Amino acid sequence: MQTLTINIQNETLMEKVLWMLEYFKNDGLEISSKEDVKDLKLLKATRDEEKVSFESYLKNEN
Repeated sequence: MQTLTINIQNETLMEKVLWMLEYFKNDGLEISSKEDVKDLKLLKATRDEEKVSFESYLKNEN
């Protein structure tokens, strides 16, 4: 898989570029924001961590 990063400062231009890229989704194009990729990497890193029950999480939320 190839990764391409595009930095767009103008909101209007960003909307136009995303509109154009939507056309290629049926061909396998995946559109992710930089923030989404960071979040996914953080989530992946937690896969090997010990699991904590939700009740235990709530007890220790503070």
